[in-house]
Order: sequence, then C-alpha cells, then structure tokens
Amino acid sequence: MSVYNFDVLIIGCGIAGLSSAARLAESGLKIGILTRDQKPEESNTLYAQGGITYSPKGQNGLVNDIAKASSYTSNTRAAELLEKRSGAILEEILLEKAATSFEKDDQGNLKFTREAAHSLDRILYQGDFTGKEIQLSLLNYLNDQDRFPNISFLTGHTAIDLLTPFHQGTKIQQRYEENRVIGAYVLNQETGQVTKAMAKVTILATGGVGALYLHHSNSEGARGDGHAMARRAGAIITDMEFIQFHPTTFFDKSSHRRFLISEAIRGEGGILINANGEEFMKKYHPDREMAARDIVARSIDEEMIASRHECVYLDISKKDGEWIKNRFPTIYQHCLNNKVDITKNPIPVVPAAHYTCGGVKTDLKGRTNLMNLYAVGEVACTGLHGANRLASTSLAEGLTWGYLAAEDIESRVHDKELYNADLIQDWRVGKGDAVDMALIHQDFLTLKQTMWNYVGLTRTGNRLTRANAMFRELFDEIQRFYRHSEIRDELIGLRNAVEVGYMVLNASNRNRESIGCFFRKN
Repeated sequence: MSVYNFDVLIIGCGIAGLSSAARLAESGLKIGILTRDQKPEESNTLYAQGGITYSPKGQNGLVNDIAKASSYTSNTRAAELLEKRSGAILEEILLEKAATSFEKDDQGNLKFTREAAHSLDRILYQGDFTGKEIQLSLLNYLNDQDRFPNISFLTGHTAIDLLTPFHQGTKIQQRYEENRVIGAYVLNQETGQVTKAMAKVTILATGGVGALYLHHSNSEGARGDGHAMARRAGAIITDMEFIQFHPTTFFDKSSHRRFLISEAIRGEGGILINANGEEFMKKYHPDREMAARDIVARSIDEEMIASRHECVYLDISKKDGEWIKNRFPTIYQHCLNNKVDITKNPIPVVPAAHYTCGGVKTDLKGRTNLMNLYAVGEVACTGLHGANRLASTSLAEGLTWGYLAAEDIESRVHDKELYNADLIQDWRVGKGDAVDMALIHQDFLTLKQTMWNYVGLTRTGNRLTRANAMFRELFDEIQRFYRHSEIRDELIGLRNAVEVGYMVLNASNRNRESIGCFFRKN
C-alpha cells in the first residue's frame, strides 16, 4: 500500500486551511493540502459574499458585538483573541502576502461596510464576491512552486478516516499509547486507490455541515466530513444544535444549493417586504432588517406562514441603479439571469441553512483533545460564536485560527516524528460491490429532506422524534451499504452526513432552551 509522508497534513482548502499553509509556507516543512474537489478553489469561502471583519490595532467593540449577536453565550476569551490578533494577521496574510484586493476609495484607502448586529463599519469587502477574491489570492500565493516547493495540493482526494494507533494499529500494545492522530486514509478518486497519508500533525479545515439540508447556501462539500472523522477518532464535538440559517437566499425551485443574497444588501438599506408589499421587520425587532440573523430568519418564516406565500422580498431598488450594479455585481447578474432586475424590482428570498456554530471542540490555539490533531474554521468550535454567529466573522475566524494553529504547530512540530506506517493496518477492501448511485442520491435526498423538515429552522419534540426514527433506519442501511460496496467519494460523504445529522439531532434533543439560532417550541 502506497504512503504519503508530510510534516503537516491539511484536510480542507478554504480560508482556514490555506491560512495555516500560508503561515507555514516559509518554514520549509513538507505540507500536504488535501481537497475532495478537483478544483482547489471550491469551498465555502468561495461563496462568501459580504466581507471579512477587520479589527486594526486600537479598535474596540467587536467583543461586545459578538456577545450581543450570540445572545451572550459566546466564549469571551475567544472573542478577545479575535479582536486582538485578527487585524495584524489579516494585514500579514491577505494584504501583504496574498495581495488580496479589497474595495478602496479614490485616495486608495480601504473602504468599509456594516452588516447586521455590528456597531460600526468594520467589514472589508470586494464587491459581493469577497470570499472568491480571498480564496483565489491565497491559492495564487501558495501555488508558486518555485517559491514553495514544500507545498503539495492533493486535489480529487477524499479523506476517509483519521489514523490513530488505537483504532488502526497492527499490535495490541498500540491500544495503550496516548491518544493521537498520525494522518489519514485517503482515497484517490481517479484511481480508486486508498493511501496512508502519514503526518506529524493533521489539521482539519473541512468546513461546516450546511449541505445536509435540502436548502442551503454552502458548497455541496459541506457535508460534515471533518466532524464525522474527528468523532470516530475520539474527538469531542460540541454545540451542534446551533445551525445558523441565512435569512435571505434567492428563491429558486430549481436547485438545493441556494444563491446567497448578501446581508450587505440590508446593510446598505435594503428593506424586507411580504407578499402584500408590506414592510414587516418593525413588528419583530427594533433593529428591523439589521437584527441578528436568527431573528430575521424566523421573522421571514412567520411572514411566509401568515401569508401562505413561498417567499418574501428584499427591496434595494430605491438606490441608484448604477450604484447597485457596481456594489453588487454578482447578485445583480444572478438575479437578472433569473429574470429579476434588482434595480427595479424586489428580490424573492427565503432562509436557508448557512453556518455551523458548533464543531470539533478546540482550545484557543486550535488544539483538540487528540494529540497532533488541530481543527480550524467552521469545522472547529472555540465557542467564539456561542449560540449564533455575528455576520462576517466566519472568514476572520478561519483566517485567524488557521494562522494561530500554524503558529503553535511551528513551535512544536520539530520535536515530533512520523509514525511508522508499517504499524498501521492497510485499508481493508470490502466485497467491492458496484455502487448504485441512484440509491446514494436517494438516501442523500432523504437525509436532506429529514434535516430540513424536522431538524430545521424551528424544532419540536414531535419533529425530532420523527427524525430519530428515520435516521435510525437510514443509518443502519448506509452502514451495511458502506461495508460491502466499493469505496467512492459519494459513499464516504453519505456515511459522514448521516452520522453528523445524528449529532445535530441528538444535540437538539438535549437542549430545551431556545437561544440564538436554536429555536425549539417544545
């Protein structure tokens, strides 16, 4: 069985993983960046529209805004660290190294905008495609093989399971070693071969779980792979009931992945109206359109139920048409392609699953309870967001903790050794039955519908009970399917997705308190 050897294995290719790589790039360490997608730019970062929170030295207030948006459940120490360190990290990684292009005024000064629950304008942006600009600039920086020959991109490779001596060791004595992660089993999608990727340190940067829902704003790869692998290896997972639903995505019956209508539109004066043309947010919160996301999302849901209409509308048309086109070019073009001219007409919008506040529990350096395993970005949970995320902190979080984890790794990795791959079992090939893709797609659709209908924006005891019955049957069937079929990326994803769906379900059953983005009626 072939073996990859790395000093640092990074599983995931969004802002968090790439920030870790950027911090480690000049260290000379051998770094592997693994992504299941054929194109390394495909990630949740790519779809982030609004912007990234920037807190330069001496600016205060972010900690309080994060606390307020979280209903005062966030980890204050994590918020303080973000406020203290993120500005300098952004300047070093994005402005200086990656040369990320943000909007500037005529004098060349950075321009700022504001989103819901922020007390001041502190968000850097590039049109309405900020995440894409960040993602591509980081990839351009790291893809310089002349400068960074120590960095390898493994595209079209799917991590199957994390490796630990306890779980995959060849000798009984290995069960008594300290719990640690030493790499991962990796599937080469093109060849179908499974390889041991051995690493002194492994970083999970696999993103969230939004794609488990029928309607979501995420990359389809946001199916919980990192959460499931970490849980099977023995990592602690927390706060999984806190799934943030974005209030405004384009209402389109043709797809599950919904096009995001940035919160920045409301930040720039967009008004929500119902099917009768009435402004309604004043009924629900004094901050109206600028209330926290959970409040706006539930308000929209209430209006849709009351009006028996499939969507509400977001109207920015009172602004100058040319300004709209320049400020929101991606949104403008997408809506126009769908026969909505946002310079003249309101945008049909509905809520969709957007962000995972919980995840693999880490300390403030990204370290998990398993030695040599770090988790950064949306897959991780430092408690920064508590029960609800403040807008535009996700990119800042990924950037900051990707960097902080790499900083900690660089100070420790030279004392570590690669584990002997011969002491880890080769991948056990099952019967190799051909995968019936129709069954996989149907099972995934059942999972998505179950999550949306019963573990969604509003949860009840009866809905969760119904979801539990459906999950039990689905889980048993998929485990049987997994053991006997040839290994495929889609099957790996389905196995992980149903396990993570169970995590969200179980966390929702345990929590009886409606708070933040978790709302339970009984």
